[in-house]
Amino acid sequence: MNLATHIPDPDQFSAMMAGFAAFSAVVAVSWPYIFRDTLAERMRKVEDERERIRQRERTRLIAEKRNVSLRAEPKRLFQTIVDRFNLAKQAEGGEIVRKLSMAGYRGHAPVTTFLAIRLIAPFVIFAACLLYLLLIVRPEAPLMAVIAVAAGVGSLGYFAPAIYIRNRITKRQQAIRRSWPEALDLLLITVEAGMGIESAFRKVGEEIGTQSPEIAEEILLTTAELSYLQDRRQAYENLGQRTGMEGVRAVVTSLIQAEKYGTPLGQALRVMAQENRDIRMSEAEKIAAALPPKLTVPMILFFLPVLFAVIMTPAAIQIAGMQ
Repeated sequence: MNLATHIPDPDQFSAMMAGFAAFSAVVAVSWPYIFRDTLAERMRKVEDERERIRQRERTRLIAEKRNVSLRAEPKRLFQTIVDRFNLAKQAEGGEIVRKLSMAGYRGHAPVTTFLAIRLIAPFVIFAACLLYLLLIVRPEAPLMAVIAVAAGVGSLGYFAPAIYIRNRITKRQQAIRRSWPEALDLLLITVEAGMGIESAFRKVGEEIGTQSPEIAEEILLTTAELSYLQDRRQAYENLGQRTGMEGVRAVVTSLIQAEKYGTPLGQALRVMAQENRDIRMSEAEKIAAALPPKLTVPMILFFLPVLFAVIMTPAAIQIAGMQ
């Protein structure tokens, strides 16, 4: 066998390698145009959608803020009632103002409205209950007994505004508690990036508004107080009083210490963010652990009778057919 026939010609080999190199160069250059990078495009779309959602939420928050003002005047009827019966003395202790601020109602108008409604509500409920009993129920009991029942129901109207405010405080604290660790993470990032505490608070208030308007409102209000209050410590303490939460008060204490002694704030914020996240997880575990006992009674009342009916009905039909 002639081995020379199996040895390629050097010129042919060079031409083949040159052609392969030219083909590889063409493929390398045209690859981004033929097979486009869809990941970058998807990330850009996600970022655009996130920015649109952020702009929409900011527009909504701005529209809501336009309808709320600390200088809003109370209704003339409520102001007249408060002035006529001298109810303003009940708010001098500050407890009513503090609870209303914890519920998200600030300014003079909510205090006047609360005091007036607490005075009017018993009479309104008494009249409504009396009309309902006399015109619809028409009991056979004596008139004085009906009036006494209506008066007893009407007396609950005095406590109805306080119960409503208490429920509002509970819901507001739950909303703050859910998003407070994320707010601390944002505050930690802004502080470690070198921003001042006022700029950090303003940035966190703008970014957290889409997730928790309650936290955004409190932080932006604290930012405003840091700007005009002479004692910055008072602004931090006001934040803790308005929320009434231990997690917020712990952060307030760290901010006051950092303001007074110059201690580093980043590590404290990182630890408190983790602690608040653990507290949130433990509360979720408590709710999940309390679910089986709560489901026991509904299952006994609604599930077991249906199950017995499904099991026993065919047997009862067969027994009735055999007879």
